[in-house]
Formats: sequence, structure tokens, C-alpha cells
Amino acid sequence: MNRIKNVFDKKQKGLLNIYFTAGYPTLDSTVPLLTALTTAGADLIEIGMPFSDPLADGPVIQQSSSVALKNGMNLRVLFRQLADIRSHVPDTPILLMGYLNPVMQFGVENFCREAAAVGVDGIILPDLPLDDYVAEYQEIFQRYNMRPVFLITPQTAPERIRRIDDLTDSFLYLVSGPGTTGGANTQAEGVQDAYFQRIEDMKLRNPRLIGFGIGDKASFQNACRYAEGAIIGSALIRALDDTDDAPAAASRFVQSVLQ
Repeated sequence: MNRIKNVFDKKQKGLLNIYFTAGYPTLDSTVPLLTALTTAGADLIEIGMPFSDPLADGPVIQQSSSVALKNGMNLRVLFRQLADIRSHVPDTPILLMGYLNPVMQFGVENFCREAAAVGVDGIILPDLPLDDYVAEYQEIFQRYNMRPVFLITPQTAPERIRRIDDLTDSFLYLVSGPGTTGGANTQAEGVQDAYFQRIEDMKLRNPRLIGFGIGDKASFQNACRYAEGAIIGSALIRALDDTDDAPAAASRFVQSVLQ
């Protein structure tokens, strides 16, 4: 079963991919949040695997990762929490996003086996070099139907974009601009739109989702002009701060973007 392909076949435009950090705001928030987000209308879910040195993440996700680690979140706890997730969320694609170091410590094959067993569909590791993936991990990922998602930035060369497109059968993650997650767009007027248009004109094989700096209905709708959908993380995490009912806050946030 390829849930990622299924969701893009079913809905060609306006897909909302929501990121949240496992173990935030509390250790046991993961499954209630995942369930609330999908019920509210999120089309795909990215679960962040907290890490102490998250290079691509801005201060909001860094803070949530620090809290999650203090709460006791780690890969073994996460896989245990997700053991029954497909009885609650049967069809929505679930991806894990994080960094290579914890995955290597867990063992790449063990990680893929555990992820596949609980119904995870794909993985995003921004610091995984493309050549290392092909040489050492591609066969393992394919053995467990673990679909990789690679990031494309405004600086990514066209030949590398083509290669990334050839190496995956999920979606392409378009980073909206320079910086880390949760940052504002500081590019000159028109630069970002030109970048999105350049990628669209390449007529790539895989669908595209735009992330970094997408945080509300307006930025989501603008991103959807150039891609099948967009990814929101930091803004959702901010919505979970200082709330006594994280699933309800998550549901309200998704509705504020979609309605």
C-alpha cells in the first residue's frame, strides 16, 4: 500500500501537511495530536523525532524538541506509542522527520523495520547525503517500503533536482527560501515566486509540497499556487503553547488554515 501516492491521486491541489514534534507538549501527546489533526482535515502528517542538534529547524521547533527530550521522548518510546496508530488513522500518510544521527544509533535497518511495522510511510532526513543514501541505504529503505523525501532549496542545481526526482516516489519538499523552519520570507519581491515557477516549469515526476515559512491561511494558499500543497510546522507548535487541551488547539489551527 502506498498511502502517499493514494493521497496525491485523490487530491491534486491544496494538500495540507502538518508537522508536530513527538512528545510535545507532553510525552503522551503524540497519538491524540495525530488523531485530532487528521480528523480536522490534515492530508499528511509529519512527526518530528526530537534531536538535540536540529540544524534545519528554527527556534520554535528547537524548543519543542528540547521539551520533548526532557519529557522522555526517544525512538523506542515513539514506536511504542505508534504501535496501534493504524487502527485510529488508517489512510493518512505518516512520515517521520528528523536527523541521521539518532537513526544510525538505532540502526538504519532496525529503524526502517520498526517504522514499517507501525505503519509509517516515509522518512525525511535533511542531513542524509544523496550519495550516501544511494550507496548505503536505498536498498534498505526499499525493502521496508520506506519512501524517502528529499529537500530542494532555491540553491539546488537543476541536475540535482532531476536526480532527487528520480530517487523518490513520494513528493518533493520545496524549501521556500533561505533560513530555518518558522522564519519569515526575507527575499526580495518576486524572487520566491520565480523560484517556485522555475521548479514548476521543470515538469517533475513527483508532486511538490512547499515548506518553511508557511504559517497561516494566506501563506498556505499562496504556496498552493505553485505546488500541490504546503507544509506547516512551527505555527502549529506555537498554537500548542500554554494550552490545557493540545488536540483541541491543533484542530482549531487546522480549521483556521483550511476554512
